[in-house]
Amino acid sequence: MLVFKVISYVLHPLLFAFMGSFIYLYLTPKHVVKEQEYIILFVVFVSTYIIPILLLALLKKVKLINDYHLRSINERKFPVLFFIMLSFLIGRALIAIHIVDLLAFSFFGVAFALSFTYLLFNLKIKTSLHTLGIGGIIGFVMVMSYEYQLNFNAFLAGLFVVAGLIGISRLALNAHRPKEVYIGFVLGIVSQWMSFQIYQNI
Repeated sequence: MLVFKVISYVLHPLLFAFMGSFIYLYLTPKHVVKEQEYIILFVVFVSTYIIPILLLALLKKVKLINDYHLRSINERKFPVLFFIMLSFLIGRALIAIHIVDLLAFSFFGVAFALSFTYLLFNLKIKTSLHTLGIGGIIGFVMVMSYEYQLNFNAFLAGLFVVAGLIGISRLALNAHRPKEVYIGFVLGIVSQWMSFQIYQNI
């Protein structure tokens, strides 16, 4: 059980945006100078990790959530709405600098996936944000592989193994039902490809 908790903490959903940004800047052909890379990673880390943690601390202090695990659907509603808006704003900000458009659209993909997650709350489905996050990274790496004609097969195989470990951990901890784990994973992948289709047609 301890192993499953460690996996869930180390591979927390709040870290996936930063991980995806780092992977993009590290794996794709170099078109961004180092100083710009550091600025982008810093902004993404503060926006998608530090600020959400401060938000959760505030929500806990005012007793809008019981703990940081967001176990109930009601506890998840405001944080998910907040992250939808945040992902969209980060995407817009990255589009404005005109050097990492593909990365910008990955954030639009995240916003779409979370929007669908929010709609599923009405059906009492608590989509796994852990598997949505790793699914999003897998989808984005597939997009990068296609866009830049690079072979990331070995890396993708490793990511699928990680996704399996995350899924097993969420089920073992009774954090989700199986369908919520699968829905999150599929949503993460599909949203990145949908966003990429929009990117190709603008």
